[in-house]
Amino acid sequence: MSGAGPCVFPSGRAGRSHFMSHTSLQITYEGAVARITLTQPDIRNAFSDEVIADITAAFTEVGSRADVRAVVLAAQGPAFCAGANLHWMRRMADYTHDENLQDAGKLAEMLRVIYECPKPTIARVQGDVYAGGMGLVAACDMAVAVDTAGFCLSEVKLGLIPATISPYVIRAMGPRAAHRYFLTAERFGAAEALRIGFVHAVVTADQLDIQVDEWLKALTTASPNAVRVCKKLVIDVAEREINAGLIAATVEGIANIRASAEGREGVQSFLNKRKPGWL
Repeated sequence: MSGAGPCVFPSGRAGRSHFMSHTSLQITYEGAVARITLTQPDIRNAFSDEVIADITAAFTEVGSRADVRAVVLAAQGPAFCAGANLHWMRRMADYTHDENLQDAGKLAEMLRVIYECPKPTIARVQGDVYAGGMGLVAACDMAVAVDTAGFCLSEVKLGLIPATISPYVIRAMGPRAAHRYFLTAERFGAAEALRIGFVHAVVTADQLDIQVDEWLKALTTASPNAVRVCKKLVIDVAEREINAGLIAATVEGIANIRASAEGREGVQSFLNKRKPGWL
């Protein structure tokens, strides 16, 4: 994406801007804050392998900068992220098991890079979040959502499972809620997301940036080293460590289910707009 000159934030403040070379997102720097914004509202900011690579590179870049003290992950349009896009799903429908392993491994690496980013991260959820997009929100340190946002872990409807995102989503909503929403694929609202702890705050649209700014003020006025070490403390102490073994297990899980008969049937029925065979 090309761009020149200052970028104006929703609050009207101007900031130094730098854009990724791809059209899927942009990075903007303002003082000690980096903002990564998903910029494909026409496809509801859905994932593809290219988008996953862009997000991974973006968080790697902002995480390595000494002048960045906090990171905001945002999106344009009515949806924050709708999971996998249709073109990517059509390609992966014919993947072999080994191709599924490689593909899922890239998604797992993106989530790890977000989760382990040395800077504190905020998910600014302005719209609906589905499937893999739930992993994006869960991998961030904190999340605020508009009161109209909807959430859904829809994988089982397609004969799939939310394997790769599960370490982060279960951490965010807890195992009890995960038992329900992983298994039923129910859509739930922002109030429920707040109740189960998936997001930390729910606000009206006009209050979204006010809440983000409050957190940014707290994060950028605290000791940078203490914040960095404190984040690592939470990661190290919280339940099971997300390590290579756990990541490999989740990658194997999604590769197995994608290559299964029901996995292929679920994806093909979705793409062809027909009911899956198990119905």
